[in-house]
Amino acid sequence: MELKNTEKLEHSQVKLTVAVSAEELDKAKEAAYKKNKNQFQIPGFRKGKATRKVIERLYGKDFFVNDAINNLYPEMYPQALEAAGIEPVGQGDVKIDESLENFDNGFDFIFTVPVYPEVSVGEYKGIEAERADDTVSEDDVNAELNRLAERDASTETAERPAQNGDTVVIDFEGFVDDKAFEGGKGEDYSLKLGSGTFIPGFEDQLVGKSAGESCDVNVTFPEEYQAAELAGKPAVFKCTVKSVQETILPEIDDEFAKDVSEFETLEELKKDTEKKIAESKKNAADRDFEEKILDKVLETLEADIPEAMFEAQLDNVMQDYGYRIQSQGISLQDYVKQMGMDMASFRNIFRDQAERQVKVQLALKKISELESIEPSEDEIEAEYKRLAEAYGLEEDKVKNFVPVDSVKSDLTTQKTLDMLKESAVAVAPAADAE
Repeated sequence: MELKNTEKLEHSQVKLTVAVSAEELDKAKEAAYKKNKNQFQIPGFRKGKATRKVIERLYGKDFFVNDAINNLYPEMYPQALEAAGIEPVGQGDVKIDESLENFDNGFDFIFTVPVYPEVSVGEYKGIEAERADDTVSEDDVNAELNRLAERDASTETAERPAQNGDTVVIDFEGFVDDKAFEGGKGEDYSLKLGSGTFIPGFEDQLVGKSAGESCDVNVTFPEEYQAAELAGKPAVFKCTVKSVQETILPEIDDEFAKDVSEFETLEELKKDTEKKIAESKKNAADRDFEEKILDKVLETLEADIPEAMFEAQLDNVMQDYGYRIQSQGISLQDYVKQMGMDMASFRNIFRDQAERQVKVQLALKKISELESIEPSEDEIEAEYKRLAEAYGLEEDKVKNFVPVDSVKSDLTTQKTLDMLKESAVAVAPAADAE
C-alpha cells in the first residue's frame, strides 16, 4: 500500500488516494479464489478442484476483483489513516479511481474521511445571560399546599347548578352539519368544569346547568384539530347533565399536614415545602442559565463541522431514546409505527438537538484546551467512587466498565461548564426587569 496523496476538502474532510499494487491485488484475488473455489463445478474437474486460472479463463481475468477489493478495504483503510496521521470522527466514504480501464497494474482507493474540525470561539468569560428569579414566595408555598389539598379532596353530590371547579357527569353526542360524527358520543362522562379538557367554550356552557337538565353546546373545532375532517368546523353537542359533583377541599391545618405528610404540624409542612420548592426553582434556574450561557458561546463558535459528526451524535440520541422506550416494554420500531411515522421522519425530529450537542461539545473542548482545564487524579478517583455508590458496585468493577478517558472527558466538560457559569454575569429576564 502506498499513500499517494492527501488533500483537504471542505466541511473538515480529507481525501486520501492510496495505491494498491498489482502484487497486493493478486494476493487478495488468490485469497478470494481459495475462499470461494468449492462453489465452482467446472466440467472436467471435481467440484472445488478447478484452478484459479481455469476459472478466470472461463469467467474473465477480473472475476475475483470485486471480492478482492472488498477484502482489501478493511485492511487498507486503517493503514491509510495511520500513514496520513489522521483520526476519523465518523464513517468515511470509499471508491475506486474511475479513470482506471483495467486492474492489470493495480488500482487506487480513494478514501474521503471526516476529521475533527478546526474550532474557534469568541469571548467566553463574563458572558451576560438571563437567570430566572429563584426566590420562593408565600404564594408558591400556598399553591403547592392547595395542590396537595386537591389531591386529598373528596366529592359529594351538589343540589344546585354547576359551578367552575365542579365535576359534572354528562351524556353527550356531537353533530356537524346535522350529522353525528365518529368519536363524538359519550355516556356517564365525568368532566371537571374549568379544566380545559374539552374544546374551548364547551365547559363554559355547562356552568349554571343542574342535574337532569339538557342543553345544546355550540362550539367550533380549532383549526389545528387532530381530526382533519373536523378542523375549523362548527359543531353542536346535545348534552344531558346527570349529576353535579362538588369538590370538598380539606381544611389546611395541622390535621391536614398529618394526613398528607410525615409532619405533625402545618408549620413543619410549610417549611419543608418551601425548602423543596426552593431547591426545584434553583435547579431549574441553574439549568436555564447554563443553556443561555451556552447559547451565547455558540453564537461565536466557528467550525466547519463534517456531517458525519452530526449523524454519529444523532445515532447516539436515537440509541438512548430506544433504550428508554424499550424499558417500557416496546421496541423503538413498534413505537415509531404507533406514531404513524417512518424511522427517517422520527429520526429527523431529533436532528436539531443532536446538532446543538455536537456544537456544544466542540465549543467546550476548545475552551478547556485554551484554559488548560483537566481533572486531577483525586477528582477522577472521587468520580469512580460516586459511580460505584450510585450503581451499588465495587470501584474496581466500575473501572472495568467505565474507561478512564470517558471519566476524564465528562469531568473536563463539567469543570469547563462550572468555569463559564462562575465567570458569567446573571441579569434579570427582560419581563422581570420591566
